[in-house]
Amino acid sequence: MALPPQLKAIQHHLRTAQEHEKRDPVVAYYCRLYAMQTGMKLDSKTPECRKFLVKLMDQLETMKKELHENESITQEVVGNAHIENYALKMFYYADNEDRAGRFHKNMIKSFYTASLLIDVLSVFGELSEENFQHRKYARWKATYIHNCLKNGDTPQAGPIGMEGEAYDVEYDAEAGASFRVPQDPMPSQPTMPGADTGDIPTNFTNIQIPPGAHAPANTPAEVPHNTGETDKPVPLPRNIPAVDPSLLSTNQQGDVRLTPEDFTRAQKYCKYAGSALQYEDVSAAVQNLQKALKLLTTGKE
Repeated sequence: MALPPQLKAIQHHLRTAQEHEKRDPVVAYYCRLYAMQTGMKLDSKTPECRKFLVKLMDQLETMKKELHENESITQEVVGNAHIENYALKMFYYADNEDRAGRFHKNMIKSFYTASLLIDVLSVFGELSEENFQHRKYARWKATYIHNCLKNGDTPQAGPIGMEGEAYDVEYDAEAGASFRVPQDPMPSQPTMPGADTGDIPTNFTNIQIPPGAHAPANTPAEVPHNTGETDKPVPLPRNIPAVDPSLLSTNQQGDVRLTPEDFTRAQKYCKYAGSALQYEDVSAAVQNLQKALKLLTTGKE
């Protein structure tokens, strides 16, 4: 069924879902969930939009039944961690390639798809400032590099200052030019090259996500790379945080009364830690476990 023009803003999220249908059904599910929720806000009244969204809801229900044993579907905190980790793996793959001066279609698409998946994180709640910055930078970098290559220019590698940071840079494929639009809660999506191909890199095993890192201007360190012929990204250095000495005692401090919300947040941090360990991200696991321990022993985050 064709996408109604009124719902054009969700076309790239739906395409991303289709690309991940077999590669990662969890990503496909949440991309469609985001598309459905966003589509409802855009237009749920006209017959063609309502028909499209009902069909999308039916597709989501079918997927939910098929994935009923998958914790990333049944438990929101696990799903949140899954999408965030996937988005950041893709972001750092593109960032590694960018810093090494390897500009190509897969890298551009990885930046852009990472930004779409960070959009998807909004189904779990408001985006963190860190993810907001990741999204803004990834979308801008994808457009900047694409325009440079299209015009025969050599892009500047690595983090560089974003002109007009109060704006998202978008690409108008029909006009063939860049233009600026004020940011809004749901900016329209640029049309990127290769959008119809399934050429997103799938091997992220060598990419390590540095906790708290993002790449807007003034990112400090260059990411090390192999100098061999393979041009494969290498792991970012692991900076394992020191354990807070105050957390070495597991006894509660004073008369701490934990609320149900505190237990839920502690469980969330533990889930994030478990997810980080699946990606061998020791630093993120330690940080999340320390947050959970601090909350349980002090009642404060």
